[in-house]
Amino acid sequence: MPRILMTGASGGIGTSLRKLLPPIYPDLLLSDLRAPADLSSQETFKAADLADLAQVEALCEGVDGIIHFGGYSVEGSWNDILQANIIGGYNLFEAARRKRVKRIVFASSNHAVGFYPRHRKIDNDVQPRPDGRYGVSKVFGEALGSLYADKHGLKVTCIRIGNFGDKPLDRRRLSIWLKPEDLVQLCRIGLEHPDIYFEVLYGASLNERAWWDNQRAYDLGYRPTGRAEDFREHAFAEQAKLPADPIGDYFQGGAFCSTEFDGDTSRIIDWG
Repeated sequence: MPRILMTGASGGIGTSLRKLLPPIYPDLLLSDLRAPADLSSQETFKAADLADLAQVEALCEGVDGIIHFGGYSVEGSWNDILQANIIGGYNLFEAARRKRVKRIVFASSNHAVGFYPRHRKIDNDVQPRPDGRYGVSKVFGEALGSLYADKHGLKVTCIRIGNFGDKPLDRRRLSIWLKPEDLVQLCRIGLEHPDIYFEVLYGASLNERAWWDNQRAYDLGYRPTGRAEDFREHAFAEQAKLPADPIGDYFQGGAFCSTEFDGDTSRIIDWG
């Protein structure tokens, strides 16, 4: 069996996938800055700082594939994003190249394209429209993936993750919800599919209100089992508790778009 490294093991997504991946990849190496509080004796963990290339290179020794969930996972200061996502992202791809890792699944985000309006359905070929510094770091990661696929032969799959969790939490998330088991499917495609070269896929379950054309994922065998409309009543009830957000409610990125926004509303809406 291949040795698979999963970074970000202590984060929200990593915590969930720690329970779902071992039956598929028994030789699973976990990493983060600090060990998960509930780490079991059956799990293999190695701490590493993504901003330190030597540590990341040592982490990649003997690894066949990487699922990269590590880094800063929300909007933050430029320095936080720079160290964890920009420098850390580069170090991850460069260490993988040096250690001859075969495949990388990179956790990109819907925030790489968050400034597209909700009425426009987009596919994986649209130009980036990040909605913050976090989104910019995900665009950077996708660009790194393209570079390392073309120049160094790494097989790279970037997953623009929507909203990961057991159920969609509001109206926006009815369009972008991603069930944990469906993310596992997408990771397996990136790690195992023979036709992978460089791909950008959307991390979304079967969402009837979807803003994204995810046909490429389906072409590669993706068959999501989560259905957002099953949670419609809960999502609408939670939405009713939220204040109106004229910017965030218009664009796909939600509150990431309205945070710090002081631009020309008419121009940005016209562009969409």
